[in-house]
Amino acid sequence: MRACPPLLAEADSRPRLPRLGGMARPNGVVIVSERFWAFAGHDGTLREGAMPRTRFDRIPLLRGVMKLAAAFAPVFRRSGVAGRRERRILGTLIVAPLGFVFLPAAVAWVAWGFITAALLVWIFRGRTLRLHGAEHRAIAAVEKRRLAATWAGAARPSRFSWRCGTNFAALVVPVTALADRVWPFAPALYTPLLVTVFSLALTMELWRAVQASPWRIARILLLPGLGLQRLTTREPDLEETRVALTAVEAVLRRELA
Repeated sequence: MRACPPLLAEADSRPRLPRLGGMARPNGVVIVSERFWAFAGHDGTLREGAMPRTRFDRIPLLRGVMKLAAAFAPVFRRSGVAGRRERRILGTLIVAPLGFVFLPAAVAWVAWGFITAALLVWIFRGRTLRLHGAEHRAIAAVEKRRLAATWAGAARPSRFSWRCGTNFAALVVPVTALADRVWPFAPALYTPLLVTVFSLALTMELWRAVQASPWRIARILLLPGLGLQRLTTREPDLEETRVALTAVEAVLRRELA
């Protein structure tokens, strides 16, 4: 049995720890803070890097777009966790829908559905579903100060998370549909792109407001995404949880230095 890293036990006694997020991969887990990221692989590998700094934290809407862009830094940077082939595939799947504006509406919807399905299959391939649950469990262990107990298997924080990107994705769909209907300007070739970017930015502002709200009723907006997590996560085993905790330990080591 692998011993719990001493830093995790120490972190349990800290009154304040950095807020963490993450991303599950087919072969490991990425954990991020505002300043650093770490990828722990299921094969024992560990890679670390710095998160890009954003300079628009006080500008509504723009800060949301920049925050979303920064979230993908561990994947799309050359020194990140994805290889060149994967970066090209993901980039193509993300950018391709922008070209659908040149297609008839019916064909565009079919193409959008195909691209979305392909993106989901690519993202959730391999061990991703179980490691997604492990990522949530590890972050919850940080927030509950149960890191050592979770490493030992004595504690099993929830694999579901209110801050998961699945919740954001479920929220952005109705926001985009509403924005498309009430868009006040005359349609143009670039309108779908503007509507999409505006919807993402607006959803991020709504997301931030819900997360910061002292009223628990505000979380009702996140329930659809929380339900979707039953599809996008699976119960992780102890070793998969330790993979995520290894990434947590690497980020905390740099944050608390």
